Amino acid sequence: MKVQECVLAEGVVSADSAEGTLWDAIVVPEAIKERLRNQTLLSLLVRPNLPFAVTALHGLCTLYGPPGTGKTTLARGLPAQVAQFVPGREVRRIEINPHGLMSAEHGQSQQRVSELLGEYVPELASDGVPTVVILDEVESMAVARSAASLAANPADVHRATDAVLTALDLNAAEHPHLFFVATSNFTAALDEAFLSRSDAAILVPLPEPEALREILASTLLTLADKYPALGDLARSSAMTRIAEAADGLDGRRTRKVVFEALAQRLDTVLDPGNLTEDDLAAAVGYAVAETGKPEVSRAAH
Repeated sequence: MKVQECVLAEGVVSADSAEGTLWDAIVVPEAIKERLRNQTLLSLLVRPNLPFAVTALHGLCTLYGPPGTGKTTLARGLPAQVAQFVPGREVRRIEINPHGLMSAEHGQSQQRVSELLGEYVPELASDGVPTVVILDEVESMAVARSAASLAANPADVHRATDAVLTALDLNAAEHPHLFFVATSNFTAALDEAFLSRSDAAILVPLPEPEALREILASTLLTLADKYPALGDLARSSAMTRIAEAADGLDGRRTRKVVFEALAQRLDTVLDPGNLTEDDLAAAVGYAVAETGKPEVSRAAH
């Protein structure tokens, strides 16, 4: 696979882009969004005016936490948020699939990482437009070298991780208009030197019951545009009880629960407006049972 094929998306996003809705769609504490936005702006606006030796900023933020909490969607919606505050009101977004960089061939992973992060990405952003680079599930390319098993060819693992670190150092010094957002579901698998280069590591946790209520209600209200009766369900007092029962679910699964509830009865498949609070509560119960004890799921993160 050529390194160009590892770039899933690339383009300039304006301040009034529809991609801003991605940011609004994710229900997380506002403090998380503010910290991510502010850290990005600090890097793009202030870092270029100061020497690296003074700031020690690498232009890297790591979003970590359980799967399904909205880390990748937040990263995708970030450029439109940041664009409101930068000169020109435009930010480039480059999204990378790190999995495609890893190769079983000796030395290939290191070469691909170096070419992509050290050459190809800076070339895409050579016009100087502020650029957010998304590294999704970054643990696949910045593996903890201390934990690399012999079966996984640790020499190549070390070389690939070294290449990531070298590229980050190079870009920090030479391309301060680049800002990397890495996402990880499993920070224990990330190399310590990579984490030390993160200017900020932001936990995106499982949603609390109030956030779960908002996620369920917003999903129902979207459907209510076509099936008005679901609006009444979304605004009913039962949603608080159902959200409390959903404690331990991630945001993605919580949205899907609404559709799992619709699929339980033929009546609600043919007319989703017939969905009841009992249907939704039952679907939540099944989903929670599949995930195990909610308190264990939350405490683990």
